[in-house]
Amino acid sequence: MSEDNKQTYGVKTLVGDPKKAIKKLALPMILAMSVQTIYNLVDAFWVSGLGANALAAVGLFFPFFFMMLALATGLGVGGGAAISRRIGAQDKDGASNVATHTMIFMVIISLALTLPLLLLAEPMFIAIGAGDTLADTLAYSNVLFGGAIIIFFANVSNALLRGEGDAKRAMYAMVLGGIINIILDPILIYGLDMGIAGAAWATLISLGISAALLFYWLFMKKDTYVDIAIRKFKYSKEITKDIFKVGLPASVQQLSMSINMLILNIIIISVAGTDGVAVITTGWRIATLGILPLMGIATAVVSVCGATYGMGNYQKMDTALKYSIKIGLMIEIVVAVLIFVFASQLAAIFTQSESAAHLAPDITRFFQISWLFLPGVAHGMLAGAMFQGAGKGMNALVLTLFRTVMLTPVLAWGLAVQFGMGLDGIWWGLVVANVVGSIVSYSWARIYINNLKRQNRGYDTVRERPSS
Repeated sequence: MSEDNKQTYGVKTLVGDPKKAIKKLALPMILAMSVQTIYNLVDAFWVSGLGANALAAVGLFFPFFFMMLALATGLGVGGGAAISRRIGAQDKDGASNVATHTMIFMVIISLALTLPLLLLAEPMFIAIGAGDTLADTLAYSNVLFGGAIIIFFANVSNALLRGEGDAKRAMYAMVLGGIINIILDPILIYGLDMGIAGAAWATLISLGISAALLFYWLFMKKDTYVDIAIRKFKYSKEITKDIFKVGLPASVQQLSMSINMLILNIIIISVAGTDGVAVITTGWRIATLGILPLMGIATAVVSVCGATYGMGNYQKMDTALKYSIKIGLMIEIVVAVLIFVFASQLAAIFTQSESAAHLAPDITRFFQISWLFLPGVAHGMLAGAMFQGAGKGMNALVLTLFRTVMLTPVLAWGLAVQFGMGLDGIWWGLVVANVVGSIVSYSWARIYINNLKRQNRGYDTVRERPSS
């Protein structure tokens, strides 16, 4: 059987026209993330009916949930990017071995986290100022901390499918989970009177069903390009290094965002109490909706740039990045304008209960300021995705740390407290930090790709990549 006959449709997409590959891989993920975001909005709507304390409880848990997702996402990105690079180099056995290693690491990391998170939950939330929201925060968090392995498996398996270009099935799993979550929320929260814990169980059950579908495709049906063979597993130091040279920085990137959220929550509480946390928790859901097209495009950029880097075709890599930024920028301009125009209406959706109504003006103000950073996000996010695909995880990490650890907290604190702007200062700090960070990220990406092309001048494809 020829190598071409062994290739799946997804693999053929990865190694073909980069513009077509970006579209074919990005569109399913944008749809999937749209459903996930709709679920998040519906979840916020149902939780808001429980009052401001419930909204704040979810907000206080978010940084810790992001930490779990950071590790799962980082491992998935590292494994998926390593698979893509091996696909570009026509190394099927190597791609399968990467997938097996990634799954083994997923089980180890998720199990190692579960018990400490459950044991330390109460003191952690007390330390960051949960106050009257402690009971609700624990009721919500303990369910999801206990289901860490389900969260990890769903995210890592999805990333491995994307790594081999199978965006459609990755989409099916995410959409199924989102729809089930939307259905379960009102049933568990109000129908069974489980309150805030019902929202957590709805999330975990829906992720569990998605995970079961992914498990069937990867371990039972076995029609994927990669073959995961746990019983034949033999540890490889080289593969481990290849996964974690992108996966570890990607996890730290995500963790830095969680730490950033923790710091922002502390700043917000010092300025406006837990009501301020409820404001950013609710507003950030809409901001996430705004950037979800970019998140979908970024997943495509990691896989396509990984494959083109593995091929040694840096012109294709350049084309993929430029094209992704072009379509991402156009989408974000439209989304930003819509958020600004309908700011008050969006705020009203999530403040219908009597106890949450007083948050409406502050949430509206959040929308009226935060929309400004959306058009600039494309350059930074997609440049980082290109670096991950090329195996340069540290580059992407440095850029993220510059924005989340250096710029955002300093600007938010300075504008909110030193300049007396209150919550407005925090929102403006977010905007300025993201715009500056994106400019720096894209500039570095251009320098990196141009250097690769200069070293490869005169060749369309090379077998040995330059060392830069």
